[in-house]
Amino acid sequence: MNIVERRNRKLTSLCGLLGYTRQAFYQQRIAVEQEALRTELIIQEVLRIRSRQKYIGTRKLLLLLNPFLSAHKIQIGRDSLFELLSAHKLLVRRRKRKVPRTTFSDHWMRKYPNLIVGIHILSPNKLWVSDITYITLKEDFAYLSLITDAYSRMITGYHLSRNLLAGGCVKALKMALKQLPAESELIHHSDRGSQYCSTEYVEQLEGIAISMTQNSDPRENAIAERVNGIIKQEFLEVSYDNFEQAASGVVNAITIYNYERPHSSIDMLTPFQAHTSNGELKKHWKNYWLVNREKEAAMM
Repeated sequence: MNIVERRNRKLTSLCGLLGYTRQAFYQQRIAVEQEALRTELIIQEVLRIRSRQKYIGTRKLLLLLNPFLSAHKIQIGRDSLFELLSAHKLLVRRRKRKVPRTTFSDHWMRKYPNLIVGIHILSPNKLWVSDITYITLKEDFAYLSLITDAYSRMITGYHLSRNLLAGGCVKALKMALKQLPAESELIHHSDRGSQYCSTEYVEQLEGIAISMTQNSDPRENAIAERVNGIIKQEFLEVSYDNFEQAASGVVNAITIYNYERPHSSIDMLTPFQAHTSNGELKKHWKNYWLVNREKEAAMM
């Protein structure tokens, strides 16, 4: 009796003790191998996507994975993907950063009323929101000015500055204005920071309605705050060695954000796709605070 025959006899005996047939054993082994291959394929594709969008969440990651999964005839749901990422330590961990102050609203310059309370936007270039955020350098900070279209969430203008003077905001605004269609009925919304109230900035808004927050509540400029968070948490590094590295990182981040990242607030489109649309865009998230409040009211 050769080695193969002895091994097969032992296998048959073991399968008998466990209540399995040899065929069932081989089928199980094939299934295990196929599952391992399936897992490896998914992980490799996740790593490829994460090479450009390091901090993208599981739901959006699944959306980007779908063409790859279909091509390989792989099925996996959001919860299963979450468990798979957790098992391989690939879940996104939010990062804590130092927070320098970027808004200085205690100044003498004219402040404008909030024009966007209850406003409903159904097309691009009707409402732009502006804000400033910081980027950490090795021994300093840089300051990123962003102009975002409220309908499409597309960043239409941006500029990275070494300081918080109005010049950086003005350059971001000029970039956005270059692509604004003629005769657009646009509202520009921002906080009451000195940069946005400055003569240099306001002069660029000739013919455009100016709107500003009325207090320090971030919900009055929620879209701008949210875009800031996405850019910093999902695309930028915790810190850069120098300003030049940060500037390059910003260009790359905004390109990926505008053209590759699906957004749950705009029907899972990319901002660029949404910017060419009109009409109501479906939101793929729930206001859980509002849902819980309605449940509590119903129980009273």
